[in-house]
Formats: sequence, structure tokens, C-alpha cells
Amino acid sequence: MKPRLSPLFIFELANNHQGDVRHGRRIIDEMAKIARQFGIRAAVKLQYRNLATFIHPAFRTGEHKHIKRFLSTELTKENYATLTEAIRDAGLVTICTPFDEESVDDIVNHGIEIVKVASCSANDWPLLQRIVDARKPVICSTGGLRLDEIDQVVNFFMHRHVRDFSLLHCVGIYPTQNRGVQLNFMDTMKRRYHWLDIGYSGHEAPENLDVVKVAVAKGAKILERHVGVATDTIKLNAYSMDPAQTARWVEAALLAAEIGGAADGTKVIAQEEVDSLLSLRRGTFARDAVAAGETLTRDKVFFAMPCADGQTTSSEYQDSMVASAPIAANAPVTERRARTLANQLRSLIHQAKGMLHEAQIAIGDKFTIEMSHHYGAEHFRAHGALIVNLINREYCKKLIILLPGQRHPMHRHMRKEETFQLLHGDLEVNLNGVAHPVERGGLLLVERGSWHSFGTVNGCIFEEVSTTHVVGDSYYEDPKIAALDPMQRKTILSMW
Repeated sequence: MKPRLSPLFIFELANNHQGDVRHGRRIIDEMAKIARQFGIRAAVKLQYRNLATFIHPAFRTGEHKHIKRFLSTELTKENYATLTEAIRDAGLVTICTPFDEESVDDIVNHGIEIVKVASCSANDWPLLQRIVDARKPVICSTGGLRLDEIDQVVNFFMHRHVRDFSLLHCVGIYPTQNRGVQLNFMDTMKRRYHWLDIGYSGHEAPENLDVVKVAVAKGAKILERHVGVATDTIKLNAYSMDPAQTARWVEAALLAAEIGGAADGTKVIAQEEVDSLLSLRRGTFARDAVAAGETLTRDKVFFAMPCADGQTTSSEYQDSMVASAPIAANAPVTERRARTLANQLRSLIHQAKGMLHEAQIAIGDKFTIEMSHHYGAEHFRAHGALIVNLINREYCKKLIILLPGQRHPMHRHMRKEETFQLLHGDLEVNLNGVAHPVERGGLLLVERGSWHSFGTVNGCIFEEVSTTHVVGDSYYEDPKIAALDPMQRKTILSMW
């Protein structure tokens, strides 16, 4: 599922809303009020069971606690359809958990948007196959499953090309105490299944708001809880929330999301923060009088606070700076750092290293780095690439790093055949005039003589595996580039 600015909230009707359609509609109305109050994307979840086949005939009159409850709250297909329409009319997303194959068919017939898999059904392979056949988005709880069992579930859906698929961390103890919630396992799920949305389905006590805050802090994209409405004859169980408790739960989640900041993990630096830190920074001052044109070497300056607006900070100072005008002793230095090629190279190298760290790609210590700058180093951030040369024998292996927004111009090789595999980020390759978006892990063959260019929106790292790299085997479509000596469009970086 696509990332959202705030979690998808799923309100599950507790105890099948007591098998009472009118009471179910009341719960739906209460949840709709909460969704409108907080402006959230919310869903109400139903549970479908075809009890005629779900329960063995010999056990329909027994004292099994779940069977007894299921039978006492049984609804007809028409009742379910009525509640589905009520959810839709309230402006909420429709979600349903099926417990048997026939119920999956009912979900399709009722036009329910998302199928939710309960923890007890997460490795019920016959049921999951019917869910796959329904071709709907799937959210799967993982309560009680070991990590290797979750691997099986994920692979089951991936092998069947179910891309709109999410996982919920869940603990099937009702209610769950804090020591049993184990939210750190969400970190494992996010690393292992990084392409999926990971959420949390909670069964803690209704007054416990700490768990949902931590779940949001862990990056939960989906939050699910049992909800209900108590009456003179209906008492909620120990893990279901009434409307007032639900509102407080949503509010706590949104507060945690606000504290967490941007959903994509970007950092926004406010001017207020810049001003606040500047008031604590050290400024650069002339130790003695300095003449215009004199180099501000380290022995001619000192650093002290306060740093005035426009003054060179200690972090901006470089010992190659030259005074543009006379500076009196103890007076502030206001020179700006020159935008030299060396400074630009340091900046892009730091950024490229950060991308490698984020992608958890280690390159060892046997490599060379080259900077391709086809339209000059000053335009590198728009056109070019960083190339990490790792192996060049009868076979060749390179890593290509593209910074956000960067494009590599159209070219071809006459002696080299290469295959690209995207390791991190987003990549689009134009191959012989046809655009090929490459998924993470995806492979793209570039045969000899094929014209190709590539670019990225948010930055990427991809692997190039090829036949031997031969100097001079890159032929560029743009005559301006083609006219350059290879050394004019490449710089070997030794400062990595």
C-alpha cells in the first residue's frame, strides 16, 4: 500500500455487534463522527462467517465458547450487505475479515474494498488462495506467527503477485499487557519487508494510550482496534473501546504522528531553529588587524560567541579565506566560503556515502570512484553519475549512484553488454526510446549498440554487471559530449 501522511485507522465491530443490525449501525455512526472530528482516513471492519459450513454440524449445540458466541450473533447475508452500505454511506472505508471461502465470495459481491486476514487464518492456505482470487487489497495480522511463518505468508502473496498487501504486528492475548506487546518486532518487520506497509492491531486495555503512541513512533501505517457501544444490556469486553475511549485513542495516535514529523522521515529545519542555534554558535573574529587581500589563516582568527547575523561561523570558516576588506582587531569576519570544486565534491561525496549507508550497501576498500560530468562539474547535480568501479576482468561490476533529480545522458556501447539491477531508490531507463521504470530488484538488459539513458526522482543506487569495460566504448548522442575527450567528462575521485 502507498505511504500515507497519517495511519489508516480500522475500527473493528466488537463481538459482531451482538448480531444486531441496528446496534451495528449505531457503532458505525459513532465511528463516522470520530473520523470527521479528527479528519482521519478510517475504516469499519466487519467479520463474515458462513456458519452453515464454518461450524461442524456435530458441534453446533456444544459449549465451545467461540461457537456459542458465533451462533448467538449470526447475521444473514442481507444483514451484512445492509451494514456494508451503512459504512459506505458514512464515508468510511469498508473492510471485512472472512473466515471461510464462501465469505470471501460475499465480500466480492458486496463490493467491500479491503480484505483483512485474522491472525488465526494467516496460514490458512485454502482461505488465502480464495482471497488472492478476489483480487482486492489485503491486510494480514500476524499474531502467534514465528518470523519464518510470516516469511511463508509474505512469499505466498508475493508469488501470486498480490502487490497491495500489508502486515499488522499483533499479539493474540486479550487483553495484552504492556510486557507482551513487543513493538520492537515492528522494526524487524520493517527491515525484512521494507516494501510493505507495517501496522499494529492492538488488544491492550482501552485506557492504555501508551501502546498506540509507541506503535506510531515505530512507523505504523495502519492501526486497528475493537470498538463498540455499551448499553443497558450490552457490556464491552476488556479489550474493546467505547466511542469516548476510541476518540482518545485516535487523538493519542495523531499526537504521536505530529511529534514524529514527516511520514517519509525527512527533516524540516524551521527558521526559528536556525536562529536559536545561531545565538549559541561561535563566530569568527580577527585576532589582530588584517589587511584587504590577506589570507585568513588559522593563526589570524579566533572563535567566540556571540555570532552576529551575517558573520562567518566557526563551521563556515576555512583557512583559505581571503579578506575582501580591512578587518580591525577583534572585529567579526564576514567572508563567505567560496564554492570551489573541492567543496562541491565533498558535499556530493557525503551525500553519496549517506545513500550507501541508508541502503546498507558496503563497498569494501578495493574500488575506484569516478564522477561523470558530461556538461561540466558545475552541472553535475543535474547531469551525471557517481560510478563505483569494483571489478573489471572478463566480467565487470559497478555501482551507479544517482543523486535526487539527476540524469545520465543518452549513449551506447558497441563492445560492452550490461545488465542493470536496482538496489535502492527509484530508477527509470530510456532504452531505445522506450521508458522502462525499474522496480527495486528488477533487472534490465542493455545489449550492445542499444541507446540508453537513465534518471531518478528521489535518488538511486543500481548495480551494473557487464562484459569487460573498455575505455572509449561510450558513444554519446549529444555531439557536445561526443566531442569531449573522456578525461573532460570524468574525474577520478581520490578523496572518498
